[in-house]
Amino acid sequence: MPCTTILVGKAASYDGSTIIARNDDSGAGSYTPKKYAVVHPEEQPRIYKSVISHVEIELPDDPMRYTCVPNALSGEGIWAASGVNAANVAMTATETITSNSRVLGADPLVCYEPADGDKPEKVGGIGEEDIVSITLPYIKSAREGVIRLGSLLEQYGTYEMNGIAFQDVDEIWWLETIGGHHWIARKVPDDVYVVMPNQFGMDEFDLADAFGAQNEFMCSADLPEFIEKHHLNVENMECVMLRNISQTGELQDKDENDDCGQEVDDTNNEIDSSDGTYTSIICPRDIFGSHDDADHVYNTPRAWFMERTLNPNSAVWDGPDADFTPVSDDIPWCMIPEKKITMEDVKYVLSSHYQGTPYDPYGNYGDKSLRGAYRSIGVNRTDFMSAIQIRPYAGEDSSAIQWLAFASNAFNVMAPFYTNVDEVPEYLANTSEEVSTDNFYWTSRMIAAMADASYAKSVFHIERYDEKVMSKAHEIIYRYDDLLGADRDVQTDAVSKLGQKLRQRANRETADMVRQAASDTLGKVLYELSNQMKNSYSRSDA
Repeated sequence: MPCTTILVGKAASYDGSTIIARNDDSGAGSYTPKKYAVVHPEEQPRIYKSVISHVEIELPDDPMRYTCVPNALSGEGIWAASGVNAANVAMTATETITSNSRVLGADPLVCYEPADGDKPEKVGGIGEEDIVSITLPYIKSAREGVIRLGSLLEQYGTYEMNGIAFQDVDEIWWLETIGGHHWIARKVPDDVYVVMPNQFGMDEFDLADAFGAQNEFMCSADLPEFIEKHHLNVENMECVMLRNISQTGELQDKDENDDCGQEVDDTNNEIDSSDGTYTSIICPRDIFGSHDDADHVYNTPRAWFMERTLNPNSAVWDGPDADFTPVSDDIPWCMIPEKKITMEDVKYVLSSHYQGTPYDPYGNYGDKSLRGAYRSIGVNRTDFMSAIQIRPYAGEDSSAIQWLAFASNAFNVMAPFYTNVDEVPEYLANTSEEVSTDNFYWTSRMIAAMADASYAKSVFHIERYDEKVMSKAHEIIYRYDDLLGADRDVQTDAVSKLGQKLRQRANRETADMVRQAASDTLGKVLYELSNQMKNSYSRSDA
């Protein structure tokens, strides 16, 4: 599905937390109602069967409890999407990404084929429907998440191109699939943020580390051979000898028949040689990704705007002398932010529609013909946004917070919920097919539709709505953090049960607050919209 992701390393965030956040957007033509849920170990299947691909996977016998944001309606599978397990490990899956025909020809996607006459059914691989459910309950670190999912991809394959984030209190790892069975993963540096807009993202990868210490990089076992065999490396470097990287990660001597005869400095894992240049650094985006015209409308503008917002002075983003434009193919995968990134910053960039630029569909700035030229981030088809914050200063029982928003981020609010709970508030859990103000999902949908149609008059109400909910949300978390920390040094069953009650009480209080604020805002935007009706009447008309 079309989505947008931002990842924030612990040294780049305002409070030392790791943060992973993603918009989950439905496909064109319909919404996909979502809800918030907790899955308990006894509810986790031991034999998992995918609805889309029909693949069956035997799962371990020791799953952990985890939160998720699954589809509210049955029929298309679970689509657990984003959550945190009992070990305070989180993941979000998936960011649909792009590839190119050379890669997909070399390692075709594993797609389901139904039975046809004498031809038996052919099961497909795993995909977004499945990945969280078969991975998150069984991992105790972000690194373990990469290892488990990587092995599943190699065994079962995938029917789509995806990016997946894994998170614990110390690390964030980002994994991207390559064709049907291959993958790469990189640890997000602590001092940067990463932006991912539906496009193969990583712009640097160290194969020597991936086949050596694996401090910051991991990949499928035969990736160098796969690249070389299928002539995938299109980088403008004659002497990148991928086959000369041994399984120990050491750079080996070049073949006698290779006579490039270049010398380079001993930097970026390159070494001098009398008969050639060797490097273990590759650009996965160039090798495995796409640079289509469609990317310049749909993908690259989103990366441009997010980095323009968080690093306004680090590059020239506008005008004829811009370092990066909305159609640049070399926008960095990660950057060190100019200021520490807050949860409000995360929400803002994932809600953006190119504010302050000529491309804002609601704007009145610059060339009017450019309005709506690029695919916005906060689109009407967003089903939910999940921003997971794992805080090093809170106790292990309360360190993970999952911030949730439903419907279009341009008009909604996000609210924080402790994840170490046995149940979630009804207001977030009871989404149904029926449109109703009894749940957060459909109320948010109605606010978004009305505010969009009455933007000029309603945007003020949305800004007040957002500020009110965020302020109160922080207040609730601060207060309950203090209560939860009071007896943290005393480890007894009674203290543990009290902590569970406090976290669930905090979540209910947050849900009640959001429900009231949403109801008030719905009434205000309804008024603004109805006041624009052609048969509306006011005394000033008399």
